[in-house]
Amino acid sequence: MFQDKEMVNDYLAGLNASLTGYANIIAQTNNAELRQTLIQLRNQDESRQRTLYSYALQKGHYKPAAPASEEVVQQLRTELMAEQQQN
Repeated sequence: MFQDKEMVNDYLAGLNASLTGYANIIAQTNNAELRQTLIQLRNQDESRQRTLYSYALQKGHYKPAAPASEEVVQQLRTELMAEQQQN
């Protein structure tokens, strides 16, 4: 029988896969109405994912990675902005 932690982690994995799928499909959808529906579905899954993540964190089922230093964050910002300007 599944334990609470296993169920939460399984559901989180499914939601994360769903969010990746929505991102790919939304980027390729030309029909505006369908695109809007997919965005709404993605937003609902993002909300579920955040709620479940908070629950997992509260119950000790998930331990996030240590936060990045300000230097690393700034370096990443700089790289992403430079890459965006090239495109």
